[in-house]
Amino acid sequence: MFAKHCARCHQTDQTGWAARREALSKLPPEVIQAQLHIGPMTMVATLTEAEKKAITYFLTRKPVGAFKLPAAPAPQGLCAASNSTPPDLLSGPRWNGWGVDLTNSRFQPAEMAGLAAGQIPRLKLKWAFGFPLAPAAWSQPVVAGGRVFVGSMNGAVYSIDAATGCTYWIYQASPLGVRSAVTVGRGSGASRFVVYFGDLGGAVHALDAFTGKALWKVTVDDHPIARITGAVQLHNDRLFVPVASFEEGLAGNPKYACCTFRGSVAALDAATGKQLWKTYMIPTAPRPTQKNSAGTQLWGPSGAGIWGAPTIDTKRGLLYVATGDQYSDPEEGHGDSVVAIDANSGKIVWGRKLLEGDRWNVGCVTGDKLNCPKAEGPDHDFGASPILQTLANGNRVLLAGQKSGVLHFLDPDRQGSVIRQVRIGKGGVLGGIEWGPGADNNRIFVAISDLDFKNPEAGGGLTAVQIATGEKVWHVPAPKPGCLGQKGCSAAQPSAVTVISNAVFSGSLDGHLRAYSTDQGRLLWDFDTRKPFSTVNHVQAQGGSMNGAGPTVAGGMLFVNSGYGFFGGAPGNVLLAFSVDGR
Repeated sequence: MFAKHCARCHQTDQTGWAARREALSKLPPEVIQAQLHIGPMTMVATLTEAEKKAITYFLTRKPVGAFKLPAAPAPQGLCAASNSTPPDLLSGPRWNGWGVDLTNSRFQPAEMAGLAAGQIPRLKLKWAFGFPLAPAAWSQPVVAGGRVFVGSMNGAVYSIDAATGCTYWIYQASPLGVRSAVTVGRGSGASRFVVYFGDLGGAVHALDAFTGKALWKVTVDDHPIARITGAVQLHNDRLFVPVASFEEGLAGNPKYACCTFRGSVAALDAATGKQLWKTYMIPTAPRPTQKNSAGTQLWGPSGAGIWGAPTIDTKRGLLYVATGDQYSDPEEGHGDSVVAIDANSGKIVWGRKLLEGDRWNVGCVTGDKLNCPKAEGPDHDFGASPILQTLANGNRVLLAGQKSGVLHFLDPDRQGSVIRQVRIGKGGVLGGIEWGPGADNNRIFVAISDLDFKNPEAGGGLTAVQIATGEKVWHVPAPKPGCLGQKGCSAAQPSAVTVISNAVFSGSLDGHLRAYSTDQGRLLWDFDTRKPFSTVNHVQAQGGSMNGAGPTVAGGMLFVNSGYGFFGGAPGNVLLAFSVDGR
């Protein structure tokens, strides 16, 4: 049964987009069962209860009972009750949302960071927090008012004390998981502050930041595989929501009618969740095209999901998004593009397509290729949010990193015209620039994935580029992984980087988080997260690969998640908090 229903993605495909059988075997049976019942795999095969139990036992070799949603263990390490007035979450040191600012620079100024480059070698682990029933720690932690807000693959969102790691509250959002970073905003009435986030079922949630009480929940896309991975962006009392999907992966099954999802941005009223507008990146609705040789009806156009947080241009009243590839024929709309959208109306002002002919899905690498588009593309979509920067001479530039390995410099004031393009990496299905560079006022720092399953020492590296000229200032190759011979070990660096004054942080699939000087790329600090940790909430926790979200820095502390058992990585379930000398 595993060979018939599961091995196509979890054992034999060449991309590694799905967790390997070896990684699955280490998960609790409750997690496997939950994914078979409520996860995206329900779209791949229709299994009986007995078959689901049998596959679960085959993978885990542990007793399997009747299915029920896995409940998180009774929380431990709760914060003591307090009668003091809750803090102003937006007045002190903070890292709010994905890119720390509306331009998604991922640069934390010195007054907010509270951490100098000279102190980085003295960083020590202060506490660790374990996510129960989760094979990945993939939501970027957000810091505001001395509290950490973070989602989990187990579907919960946590409010945690930054200094001690104790838990203020837990909100169970969705059994499908929460991957997006949280965004904190000011509320009204009894809810002085509100946290906003999206889940992997395509819904946006608003909670009271101090109690975790749900204020509203709105589904922005009813496609069964729609998901929100990018953080929502809050501006002028509006939430801008990027929508992506898992459908690209389901197309690996020749019986799946690929494909009908279209990427979009939705604008919601922050107070009520009311949808103000929604704009699709492919204006034309999908239509039947042809049947594959298995007799399955195919559809198109499709794809162009938005994986990253929107970037706000307050000068022009626009928001910028970067889109993914298209999943099926024909090619229409704004796939593999940077798109400018009017923040008030949702109208597309301009779109700059940066790669033609990129139509791809997992069916292109599963052997039979029955769902693969006729002219197979390279899968060089955008995962990273664009970065908007203003140069010393007043000119502005929009920086967009692509899985092709190319960093694009666009002019936001001239319809996104291309200023220059700088190749940083080789590129590939899991290559190039994955989840995002970071930039200070002068330079942009770009980490490269270029994952190679046959050569774990290949890929990775960090490059500094002068924004004004495109000149490569320095390049640091990835260190040789210390985990060679272990599953999920690679030198690739797909995670988003984080920049503070004179230092840049980059995580790797080998489990290491490293800090480099921004002037020469000199290594300042290296911490291996790929090991077990004792946790403040008494959950068994293990570090693993770093992929997706980057670290956050605020108030003299650094926070990072470790564990990513997909795309060639090692699973894990831990949030780590560091401070100078561990104080």
